[in-house]
Amino acid sequence: MDRLVAMQVFVEVADRGSLTAAADKLDMSRAMVSRYLAELETWVGARLFHRTTRKLSLTSAGSDTLPRCRQLLDMAGGIQASAANPENTPRGTLRLTCSMSLGQAYLAPLLARFLKRYPDTAVDMLLVDRAVNLVEERVDLAIRITNALDPNLIARKLAVCRSVVCASPAYLQEHGTPNSAEDLALHNCLTYSYFGKSLWEFEKDGAPVAVPVGGNMSANESSVLLEAAVAGAGISMQPVYAATGLLRSGKLRALLGEYQPREMSIYGVYASRRQMPAILRAMLDFLVEEFSADPDWATPVI
Repeated sequence: MDRLVAMQVFVEVADRGSLTAAADKLDMSRAMVSRYLAELETWVGARLFHRTTRKLSLTSAGSDTLPRCRQLLDMAGGIQASAANPENTPRGTLRLTCSMSLGQAYLAPLLARFLKRYPDTAVDMLLVDRAVNLVEERVDLAIRITNALDPNLIARKLAVCRSVVCASPAYLQEHGTPNSAEDLALHNCLTYSYFGKSLWEFEKDGAPVAVPVGGNMSANESSVLLEAAVAGAGISMQPVYAATGLLRSGKLRALLGEYQPREMSIYGVYASRRQMPAILRAMLDFLVEEFSADPDWATPVI
């Protein structure tokens, strides 16, 4: 049995929910699809699908086997691509995920330069504010801002992400300006659902400072809070990369300069070093180069 073909058949059936649809896609008979599935189940030692006259669904063993088959098929494709491209020139499509705010505020122009440098490549971006399962969602590279890495993934550090506490001049005129981190308890703080929702962490003179905060607005996307801060809704803690332009224009003012918000790291995260595609290696090298050359990432606050 050609196990790679059997895995391909299994993945197509799982994706399409039908033996007939998978057979059409693979240009083989339904009987041949059934045969490959049966042989794969024999090799795995477990049933992969629950089958009824109306429905096809994965068993527990099928759910466990599916991401592994996807990964093996991707690896096999990488071997073929490498053999067909001995000079290891970046080619093909890279599926990349990052947060909406980072993608819009910073990555979009960088990727335009990458695509100009490597004209045989393409980028498919998935902008979401959640940790994507790289294998299940077929993502080649995730750009994550975190201090807690998944030990099952490979990560390359790209930069340090610094934050700034800021508010609009209109808000400060109406409510006053906090002079210390503790004063934030007296203000309406716009909080991010996934990080520091009720506690903002700082460092002052080498000592940690943690301040409980609260307000009438929270969101799972920091760019929404940034716009709300510009509109005068409250005080926000924002990544410097997102707030830089608004700080320079005067639409926002940086606060609490003696307090350094907790720093986080930006990583390029991927599933495996084995058979790394040339496009992935090139993208990681390019991002390291771009982040290190940008002065906005070297200066903590405007």
